[in-house]
Amino acid sequence: MKNKISKKDALNLISKSNVPFINVFDHGTLDIEIYKPNHIDLQQPHKRDEVYITISGSGEFVNDGLRTTFSPGDFLFVPAGVVHKFKNFTVNFTTRVFFLTDLKVEKN
Repeated sequence: MKNKISKKDALNLISKSNVPFINVFDHGTLDIEIYKPNHIDLQQPHKRDEVYITISGSGEFVNDGLRTTFSPGDFLFVPAGVVHKFKNFTVNFTTRVFFLTDLKVEKN
């Protein structure tokens, strides 16, 4: 299991890909992808909570109808099932995506 993914490594991996996202880590309840949409964000709501941390670029993020700006280093949270899109983003926009699975722990 790789326990370090540098910004340089992430950008290199996605630049070699012909799809807008690649999985770079998964363990237990956590999956991490690198996402670089090509001019338009085509993603649909997801079944899991997710966190975006911007690697490069800037733009606008619409999350459940609320529009905000983002830039490198910003943290964006989206609850499962919520409609969200990146809009008006720069050509170098790339982000890490953390998908979180909710494990229900049975209480005694």
